[in-house]
Amino acid sequence: MARAFILLCDSVGCGGAPDAADFFNIDAATGESLPDTGSDTLGNLARWRAARGRPLCLPHLARMGLGLACAEATGEIPPGLELPGGAAVPQAAVGSAIETSRGKDTPSGHYEICGTPVDFDWGYFPRTRPCFPDALIKALVEACDLPGVLGNEHASGTAIIAELGDEHCRSGKPIVYTSADSVFQIAAHEEAFGLDRLYAVCEVARGLCDPLNIGRVIARPFTRVNSSGGTDDCSGYQRTGNRRDFAVPPPPGNLLDAVVEAGGAVWSVGKIDDIFAHRSISHRSKRDGLAALWDGTLEAAQAAEDGALIFTNFVDFDSKFGHRRLPEGYAEALEYWDSRLPALLALLREGDLVLWTADHGNDPTWPGTDHTREQVPMLFFGPAAPAGRRLGTSATFADMGATLARHLGLARDLPHGTALF
Repeated sequence: MARAFILLCDSVGCGGAPDAADFFNIDAATGESLPDTGSDTLGNLARWRAARGRPLCLPHLARMGLGLACAEATGEIPPGLELPGGAAVPQAAVGSAIETSRGKDTPSGHYEICGTPVDFDWGYFPRTRPCFPDALIKALVEACDLPGVLGNEHASGTAIIAELGDEHCRSGKPIVYTSADSVFQIAAHEEAFGLDRLYAVCEVARGLCDPLNIGRVIARPFTRVNSSGGTDDCSGYQRTGNRRDFAVPPPPGNLLDAVVEAGGAVWSVGKIDDIFAHRSISHRSKRDGLAALWDGTLEAAQAAEDGALIFTNFVDFDSKFGHRRLPEGYAEALEYWDSRLPALLALLREGDLVLWTADHGNDPTWPGTDHTREQVPMLFFGPAAPAGRRLGTSATFADMGATLARHLGLARDLPHGTALF
């Protein structure tokens, strides 16, 4: 029997998207809208590090062939990601993949990897202030008996909490904001406003956003610095690990659905459960931070039975370093992630297949604060992987899901994608 793993390092793209010129970031310094052409999360980060005399050090991923996967997308192996020790053959099957979904967002990337590309346009909110329709805010305030809202603009989550946190605590008005993604985000103090109340407000907002085709409503709870459970500094406040995403249900028939239909179990670690709207999830492990996400993944690897899919989203690359354009933090996080990989390799069983990939890019060296349109790397490794095989560039992320579906011997094909081996 077999098991499958998806280790998704959120936003760790590898450049080379053929349609990058159709996607944009706003340069904060000039206000200019700049195309994503040339964005390359792994490549630009590796070059940024090398220019400072501290090459990116990812020995385990490099040995798997990460540099070769990058070269499939851009024609160039980033500095520091060459096969170590003069090795001629990578330990993984390597390639890259092009996204066909129309967005460069989290749900689109995850859904396409699992065999169901998003073939429609998400709804987005305009870059105006206020940015949300008056009718939406009025309905939310009335339905939830709120004294009003704060924000109502495009903003960085940590920045707007730092700016409006005190006023929120005084007034009881939640902070609402959006980004270039299809999101409606609501930030509130866990104690002054109440965590359960925040979730209830998000549930109402989810229903109000459905007619607008908004992909996710996101609860962004925070506390004062030095309270327990904080994950990042917001100048006196800190967001906690109790984030919750209220997502549009994914298209039917995806890889998770197929695994459960076949009698297998889906183990969700991190925010996978939220992304897939809690559908076809057998075991949930909510974790916050790279160390805890790795711990949850290793626990699932020890416990999961044959026929299982273990799916982890390692979100910190995106949320803590990509959007904030912090290349050093991004590089250090990748190096930490790489240091934990041998522990998983030691737990793999005969027949296991691991996919390492991403859902989009978020180049920390790029202007702006939004995701970047990029290809993503594909590394298939473990006892069941055809080590050393060069997979080329897939025309859709869905080929990854199709490959895992074949590996698990699922009874039906996924809606999209072709198995790579």
